[in-house]
Amino acid sequence: MTVSVLLVDDHDLIRQGLKRAFERDGDFDVVGEADNCADALTMLSQLQPKVVVLDVRLPDGSGVDIARQAREQWPDLGIVILTMYAGDEYLFQALDAGASAFVAKDAASDDVVSAARHAAVSPRAFTASDLGDAMRRRLTPSGPQLTPREREVLALLAEGLGVAQISKQLYITESTTKTHISKLYEKLGAGNRAQALMTALRLGLITQDGPAS
Repeated sequence: MTVSVLLVDDHDLIRQGLKRAFERDGDFDVVGEADNCADALTMLSQLQPKVVVLDVRLPDGSGVDIARQAREQWPDLGIVILTMYAGDEYLFQALDAGASAFVAKDAASDDVVSAARHAAVSPRAFTASDLGDAMRRRLTPSGPQLTPREREVLALLAEGLGVAQISKQLYITESTTKTHISKLYEKLGAGNRAQALMTALRLGLITQDGPAS
């Protein structure tokens, strides 16, 4: 028997691409599509799919909130969280909500299908490609180890400076600055400046008034 899947994403192109990927696999049957939270919850109740694939950001709410509700109502439902937002914050939100899998939107469509297959078989066992590294970052009490230069770049990011301004102030090339920023994001488990600064603030690497001593 095929596994029934509900796709929830507000981008039609993404839904159609995923639908084709599931149809190519042959083990799945896409029984419905929704582009908002309200329709998703209605279709979950009406269609009772085996697996739901949820985008994090939807026009009327969050796919993570749907996941939390769905897990309470349908304990055996496979829940795949699909997001374009990188960073540990979203991964752990999905885990805490009871999702079965967490997949980035830039992953191959086959990865989403594999995640759905896992979700159908083990709906309460969470999987994500970066789970091990994310857990290590969360459990490391001392926090990420930044180099002196990375700390300088972080402080300037906190002041609101852009790549060109940071490069000029530190007398380094813009390419080098971008490399430092990329390393910072990686160490902080962040996908953008806002996430990086929030994490750095939480870890005490910067303060509301500026860089920590």
